[in-house]
Amino acid sequence: MGIFDVTQSVLQEAMSGAALREQVLANNVANANTPGYTRSDVDFQSAIQQALANGAPVDQLQFQPQTDNSAPLTLDGNNVSVDGEMSKLSENTILYQSLEGIAKARLKMLEDAVKS
Repeated sequence: MGIFDVTQSVLQEAMSGAALREQVLANNVANANTPGYTRSDVDFQSAIQQALANGAPVDQLQFQPQTDNSAPLTLDGNNVSVDGEMSKLSENTILYQSLEGIAKARLKMLEDAVKS
């Protein structure tokens, strides 16, 4: 076993997935008035959970945006709700900041242990 356990790998991959989701959600907001635009999202949490359940290495996950056809369309064929996207952006930002705080705390503990 190396210095970093699976928890650190999960934290890093979750931060990577949250960062990609932030870009995708921001792109949805930017295209809220684009006729025919279909919103996308990134479900990195399910991908990480599935990898952990299957014993697969989480550091080899590739997150991909998925088109969301479940949201209702407006008359111009767009399915982006700015309010919904802003809510998802806020939630995602809080998640990212939480993951970052946990990762920093874990690294600080390791640093303190090395200094002792």
